[in-house]
Amino acid sequence: MSRPGFVIGQITVKDYPEYIDKYGMPVASLVTKYGGEFLVASRSAEELEGEWYGNWTVVVRFPSKDAALAFYNSTEYAPLLDARTNKLSNGGNLVIVEGFAPNALPQ
Repeated sequence: MSRPGFVIGQITVKDYPEYIDKYGMPVASLVTKYGGEFLVASRSAEELEGEWYGNWTVVVRFPSKDAALAFYNSTEYAPLLDARTNKLSNGGNLVIVEGFAPNALPQ
């Protein structure tokens, strides 16, 4: 059984309506195509420790790390990635984490 892959991002969005229109809506259907589901997409993040950069936080769960990487590296995502990083935001952080299925936590 493969473990889920999580894509976690903290982005500094320039203009929310434009970001949602040109990136958020198109990427949502593409995430679904690759088996992903949004767990979090929010402007609110409360810092408990350290520094949290960005004004938009997203967590997407994919069936596996490979599925998440297939999404990220797809030719379909490339123009959206370019728009997000070069036009719609002032940067951010994006990581992929391999997790555990809820019923298979390590002992």
